[in-house]
Amino acid sequence: MRKTLIVTNDFPPRPGGIQAFLHSMALRLDPRQVVVYASTWKRDAEGVRATAEFDAEQPFPVIRDRTTMLLPTPAATRRATGLLRAHGCTAVWFGAAAPMGLMAPALRAAGAEKLVATTHGHEAGWAQLPGARRLLRRIGEATDTLTYLGEYTRGRIAPALTPAAAARMVQLPPGVDEKTFHPDSGGAAVRASLGLTDRPVVVCVSRLVPRKGQDTLIRALPRVLAAQPETVLLIVGGGPYRADLEKLAGRLGVSASVRFTGPVSWERLPAHFGAGDVFAMPCRTRRGGLDVEGLGIVYLEASATGLPVVAGDSGGAPDAVLDGETGWVVRGGEDTAPEETAERLVTLLGDAELRRSMGERGRAWVEERWRWDLLVDHLRALLD
Repeated sequence: MRKTLIVTNDFPPRPGGIQAFLHSMALRLDPRQVVVYASTWKRDAEGVRATAEFDAEQPFPVIRDRTTMLLPTPAATRRATGLLRAHGCTAVWFGAAAPMGLMAPALRAAGAEKLVATTHGHEAGWAQLPGARRLLRRIGEATDTLTYLGEYTRGRIAPALTPAAAARMVQLPPGVDEKTFHPDSGGAAVRASLGLTDRPVVVCVSRLVPRKGQDTLIRALPRVLAAQPETVLLIVGGGPYRADLEKLAGRLGVSASVRFTGPVSWERLPAHFGAGDVFAMPCRTRRGGLDVEGLGIVYLEASATGLPVVAGDSGGAPDAVLDGETGWVVRGGEDTAPEETAERLVTLLGDAELRRSMGERGRAWVEERWRWDLLVDHLRALLD
């Protein structure tokens, strides 16, 4: 593989799906052939310490920009080109095509022979806005390959590109570490620590933001409790929406049946997936189609853990579910969403055999289609 400079605003310890995707891919490449140029996560003492500790553990060099938001400014572009030359890199992987792919012409002039840019959900939103659409078109023309997560994102992004750039698009979704996410990942211990050993548990693992649909789960909970009175909704993750969700649970009188864990470290996530009987995240599309789910790797991590999933219909989320086989897709943005979500949850919580069969099918699908080793080989070929 060519020595590769990864240019990204999204890299751990900053949490998030894109960050986990890039880090997981980078760890599976030859560390002697990887250099990362990324933003700084936080400028406070805790953030600086966490970033320094994380970077020191990596098998490849991580160079941090002083800014907490890496943008293709002239200064950042000069530094990227300097790193390319200093480390002898001849390939560049932009962790998110927009906006970092705007650096591509300068990096090409500095000696990059291969430029690959990965698109996510937000590029699908860019493609709908005239000004951003023009920038996305420029990125497509300046890079060798734009990758896409699934058919939804490809269908939204490709019309914004030139025909030649659209023809060069290649699918590169995130993968799942099936050795980390598996049915014996430690869920029983988490349930015991939370006092949930003998109770049905619906688990949602995600950032707490409106698009993810945790509020739909809380609105569905009264109907679920009418059928399964001991059910607990376990909401795993942190984010700005927590206070609103807690107030909603209070207004609906279900606070006693909702548990918030707060942020959970990456190492403890598999066990928290395993603490559930069912995984649910009824995500929705917001802001007129600008805020959508790119894929929803959490559904696949839940499937690898052996859980049936209930997913929203936002963006590419349905690409991560075999509807009717590994779980169900529900309408995430409709007034009827809580009712439909509750119906699916009640069915699953009341049928252990259905949960088992869907969980087994999901685990097999991940092993067949979504393993990291299959996907990283594809990335190596694009960069070579």
